[in-house]
Amino acid sequence: MTMPRKGSRPITVDGTAFRWRIGHRPTYSQGNGWTPLTVAVERAEAPGRVLVVSLPCARPDNWDGERTIAVRPVLVAGCIRRALEQGWDPGQRGPAFALAVTENELAVLLGGPPQYLIPFLWGMIPEGGGIEDLPRCTEIWSRDRQDTSRPPARP
Repeated sequence: MTMPRKGSRPITVDGTAFRWRIGHRPTYSQGNGWTPLTVAVERAEAPGRVLVVSLPCARPDNWDGERTIAVRPVLVAGCIRRALEQGWDPGQRGPAFALAVTENELAVLLGGPPQYLIPFLWGMIPEGGGIEDLPRCTEIWSRDRQDTSRPPARP
């Protein structure tokens, strides 16, 4: 099993080049928040066994507004190191190597507590935050407020 190159991002961990990616579209179970966010990793040169990391949160594009995190290179590098410690050989052929990250391990891999996000209409809200935390929020015009910049519609 090899990972598609399109949409993957390069990362170098301890002198070895890898590629990592999150699938472009959620599966039905991921969209509903029933299965976790997963990240696939493989060695960039002479890829072999793929690493599949399951994180303790939902995908950012889940349909139910379940909490999520932004997957950053520091987290991916930590997961690669953890998988190597647990016996993942990225040069060996074979089925995918599964690594399930728990809530407690996530904080260790990130070097601090995770910053969870909640998907909302226009973006992501930090867990415990409010609408004022949306930096790129756009205003939705209500029917009560009239837009005077456009001519009135013809009947």
